[in-house]
Amino acid sequence: MTEQSKIPVPHGRDEKPLKGNSLIERAAGKLDFDSFLPPPVPTELGPERPKRPIRRPQQAAFADAPEPVPATEPVPATKAPVTEMPAPEAPLPEPEPVIAVAGNPDTDGLDVPVEAPATSFEQPVAFSGEKHEIDRAHLREQGMIVPEGKVTALLEEFRIVKRKILLQAADLRRNGGGALAQRVLISSPHPNEGKTYCALNLALAIAAEKESEVLLVDADFAKPSVLTSLGLPAGPGLMDALTDSDVDVADFVIGTDIPGLWVLPAGDTTNSDTEYLNSSRTAKVLDRLTQGAPQRVVLFDSPPALAASPAAELAKYVGQTIMVARADQTGQGSLEDAISLLSGCPNIELLLNAVNFSPSGRSFGTYYGYGG
Repeated sequence: MTEQSKIPVPHGRDEKPLKGNSLIERAAGKLDFDSFLPPPVPTELGPERPKRPIRRPQQAAFADAPEPVPATEPVPATKAPVTEMPAPEAPLPEPEPVIAVAGNPDTDGLDVPVEAPATSFEQPVAFSGEKHEIDRAHLREQGMIVPEGKVTALLEEFRIVKRKILLQAADLRRNGGGALAQRVLISSPHPNEGKTYCALNLALAIAAEKESEVLLVDADFAKPSVLTSLGLPAGPGLMDALTDSDVDVADFVIGTDIPGLWVLPAGDTTNSDTEYLNSSRTAKVLDRLTQGAPQRVVLFDSPPALAASPAAELAKYVGQTIMVARADQTGQGSLEDAISLLSGCPNIELLLNAVNFSPSGRSFGTYYGYGG
């Protein structure tokens, strides 16, 4: 092979080629590779200290293990010569929600979760009043629905009306209406337009439901007539519960021999019925009537809207209002004024009473053979 020392290397005119060295040696001298070397260590620092060998702990053989020490004597702990790494900080636990903090002499200053205080009426309300017999013959004489009687045109018409009321109540309940969804106000613009007649028939029709019950409240404090129409005895009622905070309105509910039908009398007569209805106790009393009973519908037979003010006050506590208008008597202006007064209720429906002509020619009840 050709020796590297024999390869000619270009050089400048004034420079003489280096002789006697290899190509790499001549390039090192030309490029000054020594400038890249680290500076020499001063001798004043002394000799380099020898590195200590790393001692690793040796595990003793099982044969050399010491005899077990009795449990009564403490066993000295041995420390292994290893470097301990700090443990990562654990996240703090999230605090538990506190429902309420009650004052307790044993735990003052501590956040002790306790249950919220119970309301005054905690248990579901189940009416247990004495049941009275309803005179069916008296109902028939007044032209009203007779329980266990024949299917008539009147019964079929109120079946349709009650179905709309129950569907509306269910819709309000799904939308968060609460107890308001279970209350229905029945009123009219003027007296003698059939509000009590419609309230009684609606109550009798709803009582026939298999999964519902109805409480008919006589809220016409000036001229109550529900008890007389049903043949029930007089007694304390809604107004007595509003005026006396020590009584329970559920104790004034009257039972009937018609399954699912309960009646609450109007109670004592007073000249301040509107003011009592506008008090904060009214909401508590009315809530008591539906406490723990979502299947219960409460019907209020109120005074005429344009004749007495309690109707407007009761409209604030119900989910729907049935405005009864007599076909041959109620004027449009009176109807509009009455609806305006009851605007505290979000849903107002019109029930046309005493209609003698049907444009569609419908004749409910005749299909069953009992029309008339």
